[in-house]
Amino acid sequence: MTAIDAVSVFLPQRRVPVESLAAPLGLTDMQVRLFRRFHGLTEVRRDPELSLTDLLLRAADGLTALHTLRRRVRFVVYGRAFPVVTPYPVNPLYEVCRTLGLGHALAFTLTQQSCASALAAIDVSGRLLASEPDTPDGPPLALVLTGEKAFTRDAQFIPETSVFSEGASACLLSAGGGRDRLLAYACHQRGEFDVAGGESPARFQRAYRPALAEVIGRALDRAGTALSELRLVLPHNVNLMTWKRLCRLIGLPLDRVLLDNVTETGHVFCADAFVNYRTARQRDLLRPGDRYLVAAVGAGDGATFAAMVFEH
Repeated sequence: MTAIDAVSVFLPQRRVPVESLAAPLGLTDMQVRLFRRFHGLTEVRRDPELSLTDLLLRAADGLTALHTLRRRVRFVVYGRAFPVVTPYPVNPLYEVCRTLGLGHALAFTLTQQSCASALAAIDVSGRLLASEPDTPDGPPLALVLTGEKAFTRDAQFIPETSVFSEGASACLLSAGGGRDRLLAYACHQRGEFDVAGGESPARFQRAYRPALAEVIGRALDRAGTALSELRLVLPHNVNLMTWKRLCRLIGLPLDRVLLDNVTETGHVFCADAFVNYRTARQRDLLRPGDRYLVAAVGAGDGATFAAMVFEH
Protein backbone atom coordinates (compact mmCIF):
# COMPACT_ATOMS: atom_id res chain seq x y z
CA MET A 1 0.00 0.00 0.00
CA THR A 2 1.46 3.35 -1.05
CA ALA A 3 2.57 5.44 1.91
CA ILE A 4 4.07 8.88 2.44
CA ASP A 5 7.37 8.50 4.29
CA ALA A 6 8.51 12.14 4.37
CA VAL A 7 7.49 15.55 3.01
CA SER A 8 9.48 18.74 2.60
CA VAL A 9 8.25 22.10 1.31
CA PHE A 10 10.09 25.22 0.23
CA LEU A 11 8.40 28.62 -0.16
CA PRO A 12 10.32 31.80 -0.95
CA GLN A 13 10.54 34.25 1.93
CA ARG A 14 9.56 37.23 -0.23
CA ARG A 15 5.87 38.05 0.23
CA VAL A 16 4.07 39.96 -2.50
CA PRO A 17 0.76 41.68 -1.63
CA VAL A 18 -1.94 41.03 -4.19
CA GLU A 19 -2.31 44.78 -4.76
CA SER A 20 1.21 44.96 -6.17
CA LEU A 21 0.20 42.56 -8.96
CA ALA A 22 -2.37 45.01 -10.36
CA ALA A 23 -0.05 47.01 -12.61
CA PRO A 24 2.04 44.17 -14.12
CA LEU A 25 -1.04 42.01 -14.70
CA GLY A 26 -3.36 44.81 -15.78
CA LEU A 27 -5.86 44.15 -13.00
CA THR A 28 -8.57 46.66 -12.16
CA ASP A 29 -9.24 47.84 -8.61
CA MET A 30 -12.38 45.72 -8.65
CA GLN A 31 -10.45 42.59 -9.59
CA VAL A 32 -7.94 43.20 -6.80
CA ARG A 33 -10.77 43.66 -4.28
CA LEU A 34 -12.37 40.46 -5.56
CA PHE A 35 -9.17 38.51 -4.87
CA ARG A 36 -8.63 40.00 -1.41
CA ARG A 37 -12.11 40.43 0.05
CA PHE A 38 -14.17 37.77 -1.74
CA HIS A 39 -11.60 35.04 -2.35
CA GLY A 40 -9.40 35.68 0.70
CA LEU A 41 -6.20 35.89 -1.37
CA THR A 42 -3.98 38.51 0.25
CA GLU A 43 -0.41 37.67 -0.78
CA VAL A 44 1.76 35.28 -2.75
CA ARG A 45 5.39 34.13 -2.59
CA ARG A 46 7.70 35.14 -5.41
CA ASP A 47 11.47 35.36 -5.76
CA PRO A 48 12.88 36.36 -9.16
CA GLU A 49 16.41 35.46 -8.00
CA LEU A 50 15.56 31.77 -7.62
CA SER A 51 15.38 29.47 -10.63
CA LEU A 52 13.02 26.51 -10.90
CA THR A 53 15.98 24.21 -10.23
CA ASP A 54 16.72 26.22 -7.07
CA LEU A 55 13.14 25.76 -5.85
CA LEU A 56 13.17 22.00 -6.40
CA LEU A 57 16.59 21.53 -4.80
CA ARG A 58 15.67 23.54 -1.72
CA ALA A 59 12.57 21.42 -1.26
CA ALA A 60 14.60 18.22 -1.64
CA ASP A 61 17.22 19.50 0.80
CA GLY A 62 14.53 19.42 3.48
CA LEU A 63 14.31 15.62 3.20
CA THR A 64 17.02 14.96 5.76
CA ALA A 65 17.01 11.20 5.17
CA LEU A 66 17.33 11.42 1.39
CA HIS A 67 21.13 11.38 1.37
CA THR A 68 21.31 8.04 3.18
CA LEU A 69 18.33 6.58 1.29
CA ARG A 70 19.16 7.74 -2.22
CA ARG A 71 20.34 4.31 -3.44
CA ARG A 72 16.83 3.03 -2.72
CA VAL A 73 15.17 5.73 -4.86
CA ARG A 74 14.10 3.96 -8.05
CA PHE A 75 11.79 6.63 -9.47
CA VAL A 76 11.75 10.43 -9.52
CA VAL A 77 8.40 11.78 -10.70
CA TYR A 78 7.91 15.49 -11.29
CA GLY A 79 4.23 16.52 -11.22
CA ARG A 80 3.64 19.99 -12.63
CA ALA A 81 0.80 22.11 -13.98
CA PHE A 82 2.36 23.43 -17.20
CA PRO A 83 3.71 21.27 -20.02
CA VAL A 84 6.60 23.71 -20.63
CA VAL A 85 8.32 25.51 -17.75
CA THR A 86 11.81 26.30 -19.07
CA PRO A 87 13.34 27.04 -22.48
CA TYR A 88 14.96 24.18 -24.36
CA PRO A 89 17.41 22.56 -23.60
CA VAL A 90 17.19 23.37 -19.86
CA ASN A 91 15.80 20.40 -17.91
CA PRO A 92 15.37 21.14 -14.19
CA LEU A 93 14.40 17.55 -13.37
CA TYR A 94 17.65 16.11 -14.73
CA GLU A 95 19.66 18.88 -13.08
CA VAL A 96 18.06 18.04 -9.74
CA CYS A 97 18.70 14.30 -10.17
CA ARG A 98 22.37 14.90 -10.99
CA THR A 99 22.83 17.22 -8.01
CA LEU A 100 21.13 14.81 -5.60
CA GLY A 101 23.05 11.77 -6.85
CA LEU A 102 19.92 10.18 -8.32
CA GLY A 103 21.24 9.55 -11.81
CA HIS A 104 20.45 5.85 -11.38
CA ALA A 105 16.71 6.49 -10.92
CA LEU A 106 14.11 6.52 -13.67
CA ALA A 107 13.03 10.18 -13.85
CA PHE A 108 10.05 11.58 -15.76
CA THR A 109 7.44 14.34 -15.69
CA LEU A 110 3.63 14.23 -15.46
CA THR A 111 1.80 17.33 -16.74
CA GLN A 112 -1.46 16.35 -18.37
CA GLN A 113 -3.69 16.95 -15.34
CA SER A 114 -2.57 20.53 -14.67
CA CYS A 115 -2.69 21.34 -10.92
CA ALA A 116 -4.04 17.85 -10.15
CA SER A 117 -0.85 16.27 -11.54
CA ALA A 118 0.63 15.86 -8.05
CA LEU A 119 -2.05 13.33 -7.10
CA ALA A 120 -1.50 11.51 -10.39
CA ALA A 121 2.23 11.43 -9.59
CA ILE A 122 1.52 9.79 -6.22
CA ASP A 123 -0.76 7.23 -7.85
CA VAL A 124 1.70 6.39 -10.64
CA SER A 125 4.63 6.19 -8.21
CA GLY A 126 2.71 3.80 -5.99
CA ARG A 127 1.87 1.54 -8.93
CA LEU A 128 5.50 1.45 -10.02
CA LEU A 129 6.75 0.69 -6.51
CA ALA A 130 4.23 -2.13 -6.07
CA SER A 131 5.87 -4.11 -8.87
CA GLU A 132 9.48 -3.17 -8.11
CA PRO A 133 11.76 -5.70 -6.35
CA ASP A 134 13.77 -4.67 -3.32
CA THR A 135 17.07 -2.92 -3.88
CA PRO A 136 20.28 -4.27 -2.28
CA ASP A 137 19.82 -1.52 0.34
CA GLY A 138 16.17 -2.18 1.13
CA PRO A 139 12.64 -1.62 -0.21
CA PRO A 140 12.47 0.79 -3.16
CA LEU A 141 11.37 4.40 -2.84
CA ALA A 142 9.95 7.05 -5.15
CA LEU A 143 10.67 10.77 -4.95
CA VAL A 144 7.75 12.96 -6.05
CA LEU A 145 8.62 16.56 -6.84
CA THR A 146 6.36 19.54 -7.49
CA GLY A 147 7.19 23.18 -8.03
CA GLU A 148 6.93 25.94 -10.60
CA LYS A 149 7.82 29.52 -11.32
CA ALA A 150 5.21 32.18 -12.06
CA PHE A 151 7.05 32.77 -15.31
CA THR A 152 4.27 33.99 -17.63
CA ARG A 153 1.04 35.90 -17.23
CA ASP A 154 -0.95 32.66 -17.39
CA ALA A 155 1.29 31.24 -14.64
CA GLN A 156 0.68 34.20 -12.34
CA PHE A 157 -3.09 34.22 -11.97
CA ILE A 158 -6.40 32.71 -13.05
CA PRO A 159 -8.82 35.52 -13.95
CA GLU A 160 -11.48 36.06 -11.29
CA THR A 161 -10.38 32.90 -9.48
CA SER A 162 -6.86 32.69 -8.00
CA VAL A 163 -3.27 33.92 -7.90
CA PHE A 164 -0.19 31.70 -8.02
CA SER A 165 2.75 31.45 -5.64
CA GLU A 166 6.15 30.07 -6.45
CA GLY A 167 7.28 27.15 -4.34
CA ALA A 168 8.18 23.48 -4.41
CA SER A 169 7.75 20.23 -2.52
CA ALA A 170 9.57 16.91 -2.26
CA CYS A 171 7.88 13.74 -1.04
CA LEU A 172 9.32 10.27 -0.41
CA LEU A 173 6.94 7.38 -1.07
CA SER A 174 7.21 3.68 -0.25
CA ALA A 175 5.06 0.67 -1.04
CA GLY A 176 4.71 -0.47 2.56
CA GLY A 177 5.09 2.40 5.01
CA GLY A 178 3.15 2.35 8.23
CA ARG A 179 2.04 5.96 8.26
CA ASP A 180 0.04 8.15 5.87
CA ARG A 181 -1.13 5.16 3.85
CA LEU A 182 -3.09 5.82 0.67
CA LEU A 183 -6.51 4.17 0.98
CA ALA A 184 -8.20 5.37 -2.19
CA TYR A 185 -7.80 7.58 -5.24
CA ALA A 186 -10.52 8.89 -7.54
CA CYS A 187 -10.03 10.99 -10.65
CA HIS A 188 -12.41 12.32 -13.29
CA GLN A 189 -11.04 13.94 -16.44
CA ARG A 190 -13.46 16.20 -18.29
CA GLY A 191 -12.18 17.00 -21.76
CA GLU A 192 -15.24 19.08 -22.59
CA PHE A 193 -13.98 21.85 -20.30
CA ASP A 194 -11.23 22.93 -22.67
CA VAL A 195 -11.07 26.51 -21.44
CA ALA A 196 -7.71 27.06 -23.17
CA GLY A 197 -9.32 26.00 -26.45
CA GLY A 198 -12.20 28.44 -26.15
CA GLU A 199 -14.76 26.58 -24.02
CA SER A 200 -16.88 28.90 -21.89
CA PRO A 201 -15.27 29.48 -18.46
CA ALA A 202 -18.77 30.08 -17.05
CA ARG A 203 -19.85 26.53 -17.94
CA PHE A 204 -16.77 25.15 -16.21
CA GLN A 205 -17.45 27.24 -13.10
CA ARG A 206 -21.04 25.95 -12.89
CA ALA A 207 -19.87 22.35 -13.03
CA TYR A 208 -16.83 22.85 -10.80
CA ARG A 209 -18.26 22.18 -7.35
CA PRO A 210 -20.65 19.35 -8.31
CA ALA A 211 -17.83 17.61 -10.20
CA LEU A 212 -15.42 17.94 -7.28
CA ALA A 213 -18.10 16.79 -4.85
CA GLU A 214 -18.71 13.70 -7.01
CA VAL A 215 -15.04 12.70 -7.11
CA ILE A 216 -14.67 13.26 -3.36
CA GLY A 217 -17.64 10.97 -2.81
CA ARG A 218 -16.11 8.27 -5.00
CA ALA A 219 -12.79 8.44 -3.16
CA LEU A 220 -14.56 8.14 0.19
CA ASP A 221 -16.65 5.18 -1.03
CA ARG A 222 -13.53 3.37 -2.24
CA ALA A 223 -11.86 3.99 1.12
CA GLY A 224 -14.90 2.76 3.04
CA THR A 225 -14.99 6.11 4.85
CA ALA A 226 -17.90 8.42 5.58
CA LEU A 227 -17.52 12.16 5.16
CA SER A 228 -18.16 12.57 8.89
CA GLU A 229 -15.20 10.28 9.67
CA LEU A 230 -12.67 12.60 8.05
CA ARG A 231 -10.42 14.35 10.53
CA LEU A 232 -9.23 16.89 7.98
CA VAL A 233 -9.40 17.97 4.35
CA LEU A 234 -6.24 19.28 2.68
CA PRO A 235 -7.53 21.43 -0.19
CA HIS A 236 -6.05 22.91 -3.31
CA ASN A 237 -5.56 26.56 -2.39
CA VAL A 238 -7.60 28.08 -5.19
CA ASN A 239 -9.61 30.48 -2.97
CA LEU A 240 -11.75 30.57 0.16
CA MET A 241 -15.13 31.06 -1.51
CA THR A 242 -14.88 27.88 -3.57
CA TRP A 243 -14.37 25.82 -0.44
CA LYS A 244 -17.07 27.59 1.54
CA ARG A 245 -19.59 26.80 -1.17
CA LEU A 246 -18.35 23.24 -1.64
CA CYS A 247 -18.65 22.58 2.09
CA ARG A 248 -22.25 23.78 2.03
CA LEU A 249 -22.95 21.54 -0.97
CA ILE A 250 -21.62 18.33 0.58
CA GLY A 251 -22.43 19.07 4.23
CA LEU A 252 -18.84 19.28 5.47
CA PRO A 253 -18.06 21.58 8.42
CA LEU A 254 -15.78 24.33 7.15
CA ASP A 255 -13.46 23.95 10.15
CA ARG A 256 -12.46 20.50 8.84
CA VAL A 257 -10.77 22.15 5.83
CA LEU A 258 -7.26 23.55 6.33
CA LEU A 259 -7.64 26.94 4.64
CA ASP A 260 -5.03 29.09 6.37
CA ASN A 261 -2.52 28.71 3.56
CA VAL A 262 -4.95 30.13 1.00
CA THR A 263 -4.49 33.62 2.42
CA GLU A 264 -0.80 33.21 3.25
CA THR A 265 0.50 31.63 0.03
CA GLY A 266 -2.20 31.59 -2.62
CA HIS A 267 -2.25 28.70 -5.08
CA VAL A 268 1.16 26.96 -5.23
CA PHE A 269 0.39 25.03 -8.42
CA CYS A 270 0.73 21.27 -7.73
CA ALA A 271 2.39 21.77 -4.33
CA ASP A 272 -0.77 22.76 -2.42
CA ALA A 273 -1.37 19.25 -1.05
CA PHE A 274 2.13 19.08 0.44
CA VAL A 275 2.09 22.67 1.72
CA ASN A 276 -1.10 21.86 3.62
CA TYR A 277 0.21 18.48 4.78
CA ARG A 278 3.24 20.16 6.30
CA THR A 279 1.03 22.67 8.10
CA ALA A 280 -1.18 19.88 9.45
CA ARG A 281 1.86 18.04 10.80
CA GLN A 282 3.41 21.18 12.29
CA ARG A 283 0.17 21.95 14.13
CA ASP A 284 -0.32 18.35 15.25
CA LEU A 285 -3.73 18.21 13.58
CA LEU A 286 -3.46 14.51 12.69
CA ARG A 287 -3.36 11.63 15.16
CA PRO A 288 -2.48 8.00 14.40
CA GLY A 289 -5.45 6.36 12.70
CA ASP A 290 -7.02 9.63 11.54
CA ARG A 291 -8.31 9.63 8.00
CA TYR A 292 -7.92 12.71 5.84
CA LEU A 293 -8.70 13.72 2.28
CA VAL A 294 -6.61 15.58 -0.27
CA ALA A 295 -8.39 17.29 -3.17
CA ALA A 296 -7.15 18.97 -6.33
CA VAL A 297 -8.52 20.40 -9.56
CA GLY A 298 -6.58 21.07 -12.72
CA ALA A 299 -7.90 23.16 -15.61
CA GLY A 300 -6.54 24.07 -19.02
CA ASP A 301 -6.92 21.74 -22.01
CA GLY A 302 -9.83 20.09 -20.24
CA ALA A 303 -10.32 19.69 -16.50
CA THR A 304 -9.30 17.07 -13.95
CA PHE A 305 -11.03 16.57 -10.60
CA ALA A 306 -9.13 14.35 -8.16
CA ALA A 307 -9.22 13.23 -4.53
CA MET A 308 -7.25 10.88 -2.30
CA VAL A 309 -8.02 9.43 1.12
CA PHE A 310 -5.14 8.69 3.50
CA GLU A 311 -4.85 7.16 6.96
CA HIS A 312 -2.30 8.79 9.22
